[in-house]
Amino acid sequence: VLLAMAFDRFTAICNPLRYTSILTNMRIITIGVAILGRSFLFITAPIVRLKFFHYCHPHILSHSFCLHQDLLRLACSDIRFNSFYALALVICTLFLDSVLILISYISIVHSVLTIASRDERLKSLKTCVSHICAVLVFYIPIIGLTMVHRFGKHLSPVVHVLMGNIYILFPPLMNPIIYSVKTQQIRSRIQRWITKQN
Repeated sequence: VLLAMAFDRFTAICNPLRYTSILTNMRIITIGVAILGRSFLFITAPIVRLKFFHYCHPHILSHSFCLHQDLLRLACSDIRFNSFYALALVICTLFLDSVLILISYISIVHSVLTIASRDERLKSLKTCVSHICAVLVFYIPIIGLTMVHRFGKHLSPVVHVLMGNIYILFPPLMNPIIYSVKTQQIRSRIQRWITKQN
């Protein structure tokens, strides 16, 4: 979804006059179906394999949700496919998506720098701020959780649980705040509330 939003921002800023002809209703539906189809196809294989594993270790998960790495630790079956598939999945989706998002923003910045007026440049960049914040709110907890699982085996289990819960809860908690701050009425209410507190 973040990649599709980056494509939307790229189209709006780099091709503003052709925006409606590029992002037609049919193309938006196609992008949505492609997102859902890609997610379903990528995640189905390891989940189906988990069902057929033999679990001989204590059936206690270290997280408050069902994390793939936790289930692999409980399995007594051959888990090589799931381990390699998970790594390939991270590389194919998160890494590739982040590179494509970065390329779209490099193109956006290049396009914005060609605009003569400073106000127009700021206005164009302001349309991207909420998306950039949403990308950071999504990727930073994933990177933190991955680092803790890969290199933090000596850390307390509480750290693993805390990072897992941050990864699950932080992005959906922050997204409404990120997208509502752009609304003028909400910004003015927050400013009034802050001035009353002082």
